[in-house]
Amino acid sequence: MKKMIIGMATVAVLSSCQQVAGWFGTNSSKDSTQTTMTSESSNKAKVMRDESITKDNAYSDLFLDSVALENYIKKENLQADRADKMRDFYLVRNNQFAWFSSDGITEQGRGLWSLSGAETKKEPAASIEQKMDSLIADDSTQFSTADTSLVQTELALTARYVELASANNSIVTADNYLWLVPRKKVDAAQLADSLLNKQKDSALWQNNPQYTALKQSLNLYYTAAKNGGWPAITAATGLHKGSKSPSVTALKKRLAATGDYPAGDTSNIFTDSLATAIKAVQEQYGFLPTGKPTDSLVKELNVPAEQRMQQILVNMNRVLWMPQKQDSSEIAINIPSLELVVYRDTATVMHMPVIVGKEGTGTMAFRDQISEVVFSPYWNIPPSIVQREIKPEMDKDPGYLKKKNMEIVKQNDSLPQVRQLPGKENALGRVKFLFPNSFDIYLHDTPNRDLFAQKNRALSHGCIRVAKPDSLAHYVLRGQPEWTPEKIAAAMNSDKEQRVTVKNPVPVVITYYTAWMDKKRKLNFRKDVYGYDQKTAAKMFTNTTLPAASPA
Repeated sequence: MKKMIIGMATVAVLSSCQQVAGWFGTNSSKDSTQTTMTSESSNKAKVMRDESITKDNAYSDLFLDSVALENYIKKENLQADRADKMRDFYLVRNNQFAWFSSDGITEQGRGLWSLSGAETKKEPAASIEQKMDSLIADDSTQFSTADTSLVQTELALTARYVELASANNSIVTADNYLWLVPRKKVDAAQLADSLLNKQKDSALWQNNPQYTALKQSLNLYYTAAKNGGWPAITAATGLHKGSKSPSVTALKKRLAATGDYPAGDTSNIFTDSLATAIKAVQEQYGFLPTGKPTDSLVKELNVPAEQRMQQILVNMNRVLWMPQKQDSSEIAINIPSLELVVYRDTATVMHMPVIVGKEGTGTMAFRDQISEVVFSPYWNIPPSIVQREIKPEMDKDPGYLKKKNMEIVKQNDSLPQVRQLPGKENALGRVKFLFPNSFDIYLHDTPNRDLFAQKNRALSHGCIRVAKPDSLAHYVLRGQPEWTPEKIAAAMNSDKEQRVTVKNPVPVVITYYTAWMDKKRKLNFRKDVYGYDQKTAAKMFTNTTLPAASPA
């Protein structure tokens, strides 16, 4: 159960290179200082260097030595078109790193690592995989270009990136690869204005309904921020149907500002229609729909419009990095929601809470298909957990493995290979659901059922624990009538592992969205549980207002 990372990379803040200008960038005179330098490609449109990018305004504060790039191209003997794409990519970035900055892996680095594995199904070179695993495992690492292995990893990731740009059916294309990674900070309001009023919709995202929906919602929050936002609600808790209070009027006006309540009703009476509106809004923020305002709801409603605008912009970026689904039925897990939802023919047929990885052991974002169900599974314990948790206990207590129903599979030089046998104490519970991928991500049961009642469920080592594993097994195997509820129950409570191939693989998508449009066409917001919004916004915007990570 390898550590997992969130990989929802954000999209570029464009420079003013003519062939890509206008989506996130402007064509202002301030940005017209680029030279007309081109790469060595002879039969391509001119690609200009953006010399306005400096360490002070760059998205990443690490810069590449062009000699290192040429040495890498020569060493790897890259094809001419791939080599030219790499040169152009760094030329328009003024040799700025894309996948790393001094404070760690960028969101784009995480995103590319997940996207390349999900789209190519290609195992990375062992050296790159080891380097990325080590960098991801230690989020506190300070990066420097003096680390030659980091420079080589940056270039290897870019080589993978331009490979995707040359592939069929990838969201990275020859038309967009130059601008899918941010270049420099911009004013958030100016970015929103450019997207809403100056940038024509592009074929690159016309077929992305979630992006389009977020863009429509962006207009409301941009306009509100431009007009000074909305007054804070005070003393709204404790209100109920029939209450009369100035706070009722303030609550109605606030809900009306985002289209969640009719603007014409500003009375001070708490009506049935207000209770209904509050229930809907509570669902949009992930709260229990009681119809009564709570401190938690008021806190969310008081978040400034400027902050919500930035949150939407960051998530618009993420949406563009996710491959679009091919059918109307899927299992969807959104990490900030801490919930799994099953959609069948667009209707919701099941939902359940999930437990996800702790910050630093997050979850990749990608699409795949559940192709195998394993009942009463073994748990092959990752070496990192053996090293950090199991081995110290073995050293203290020679009988530790037996007590935990574990066994040594292979005795390596310094670290044994350990697995836990099937049984009621097995960490994977009674069943796991596999969608084979290069990241070792899967869904599974857990013996610790009480944890699902916690509000903050970012608790695991990595893989996603599901609250209703038996119901999920019934759904995944619904096309195989031999797998009756009784047979599933028996397989889940056996002491012998049993693997079942799913005849009709079930699509599954894992995302990290803190703002998105749901099936009811309602805009949802969730807490930034890993702090990715804040970290990305600090690099994207000159005036970020997003807070640090918050428990869901």
